[in-house]
Amino acid sequence: MLISQGAARNERINLNLACSLAAIAGALNAAAFYAVGFFSANMTGNVSALSDHLATRQWMPSLFFLAIVVVFVSGSTLSSLLINAGRRQGIRGIYAYSILVEAGLLALLGGADLWMTAGWRVSLLVLGLAFLMGLQNATVTRISDARVRTTHVSGMVTDIGIELGIAIDILRRREPNEHAAQNFARLKLHVYTIAAFLIGGVIGVLIYQAVGGYLLLACAALLFLIAMTGLHHARRTFATTATRRYRWRPPRGN
Repeated sequence: MLISQGAARNERINLNLACSLAAIAGALNAAAFYAVGFFSANMTGNVSALSDHLATRQWMPSLFFLAIVVVFVSGSTLSSLLINAGRRQGIRGIYAYSILVEAGLLALLGGADLWMTAGWRVSLLVLGLAFLMGLQNATVTRISDARVRTTHVSGMVTDIGIELGIAIDILRRREPNEHAAQNFARLKLHVYTIAAFLIGGVIGVLIYQAVGGYLLLACAALLFLIAMTGLHHARRTFATTATRRYRWRPPRGN
């Protein structure tokens, strides 16, 4: 899921990546809203709230919502810098390393949520998750050439409407029938991603009700497993390629 990039990715790889990471992101976002009443990855809502507070001269809430947006962008920036550095150095599993960084930081955030005093808990949880959601979304966006998004659904809902319109025109024979397979694949990807985000959110809230911040540790463990699976696949692929390239051949006779 975290090795092939761009045109080298197929429908199954994108679908697996989208569903697994969207479910985790949905769980974290919904649990955070249940716990403290803020969305960490909904930049549309956060910017709208920022506008509202600025218009009504509520400066402290304005600063908080501005911080959410800035931190989300910072997470995306870190992901891009990490990926750029890895690609320059030829690190095949750099996208998996990016998710591994997310897993490590999420584990630290989960520990802080469990043991930090109530005074700092809300700010740390919301800003921490905003940073991690920005990091994850940038990683997924780059590896899939923007075909997959996992931390918010506004764009995907729009894409579903677009693909449904194309599908209707195909059925009416207003669009070429050869586009049908590609249209169905894109529609399936978006619908499954939103479903995974929704189901992950429901499960995330139920788990958070039961165990609190341990949910963050569980999600960190899942991200760690996904990242390590990607790194293992990258090493195995590299070893296979190297073996084929440098396989010893006996010298030809004269």
